[in-house]
Amino acid sequence: MSQLSDIVDSLENRISKLLHNFEKLKQSKLKLEEEVQILKEQQRQSKQQIDDWKEKFESLKTANSMLGSDQYKRDTKLKINALVREIDQCIAQLSE
Repeated sequence: MSQLSDIVDSLENRISKLLHNFEKLKQSKLKLEEEVQILKEQQRQSKQQIDDWKEKFESLKTANSMLGSDQYKRDTKLKINALVREIDQCIAQLSE
């Protein structure tokens, strides 16, 4: 009978340890899921920041081309031609 009691006690201890480990793993999983959410949000913000900087860069490039920068001389000519075409279209629509 003593042997059976020892076996039951041993099983109870093992089950208790398993349950404890299970709870630890559950907590660890929750922390990791929170961390994943935080990292996803940071990634989203970084992408937004990159998009904003790209937009600012394009604006600066356009401004430089409008000012006649040597580096963007071709772009400047293309922009001017596009603006002239737009103006011509407006004039044509107004004269109709």
